[in-house]
Amino acid sequence: MKEHIETVRAFYNQGAAGEWARLEKHPFEFLLTTWMMDRYIRPGDTVLDIGGGPGRYSIYFAEKGCAVTLAELSEGNAAFAREKAAEAGVTLTAHAVNCLELETLELGQFDHVFLMGPLYHLLEEEDRVRAVEIALRHLKPGGQLYASFILLFANIIYYLQNAGALLEERDNPADAAAKAALASGRDWGGPAFTSAYFYHQRNILPFMERFGLEKLHFFGQEGILAPNCRDILSRSPEEIGHWVELAKKYLETPELLAYAEHAMYIGRKPR
Repeated sequence: MKEHIETVRAFYNQGAAGEWARLEKHPFEFLLTTWMMDRYIRPGDTVLDIGGGPGRYSIYFAEKGCAVTLAELSEGNAAFAREKAAEAGVTLTAHAVNCLELETLELGQFDHVFLMGPLYHLLEEEDRVRAVEIALRHLKPGGQLYASFILLFANIIYYLQNAGALLEERDNPADAAAKAALASGRDWGGPAFTSAYFYHQRNILPFMERFGLEKLHFFGQEGILAPNCRDILSRSPEEIGHWVELAKKYLETPELLAYAEHAMYIGRKPR
């Protein structure tokens, strides 16, 4: 596992600015996800953002008056987040730490815990289970956990968005294995943009049910907009606004989850 984690760490250390810019190129994920999270997170709340990359969500909630701690695998991402927080004029505590070693920091408990990166990259189920368990130990009773997953159909959405990519990957064994997993309803982990784990949407709720949370929401973070994201963004602001409002209506429709590249589970810890 150590070699795999180092591969992921190196990938993000080299691309902190690119990861920050990703949500500018694909803004619907951030817009719709924060729209859902804003239902629960209030000024003055404490937030632990585990694996939050260069701090997009951390800084957003710090600007709303939350006390935010970022715990991020990549030293480059953590440093970038500190810089962006300073530019925004907000306070952000950022640690560079493996999510599976988080308890060494003795951070205590928080009103809200984000787990919006680790489950993308932990290839072994026992590590994903452990990551959720550690996150829950840092969550106050009655608090909310926000866990994100990369959906396996995101592989197909990438091809829909990028002309020629499907032909370029037609002889790639990893790509063939991912397509076979999708067809059979299985998850798949392996080499992608870096080492990554992709969930078939039907397997996420069964995975989360073992943790004793009250399910509040399960939704596609881009809604129905991911396959046509670039085309929609080229349209008038008025039409874009109408598409966003339409996407909000269908965020939690199970049959439409495959239109999104990422899914989020929001659950409440029992008191």
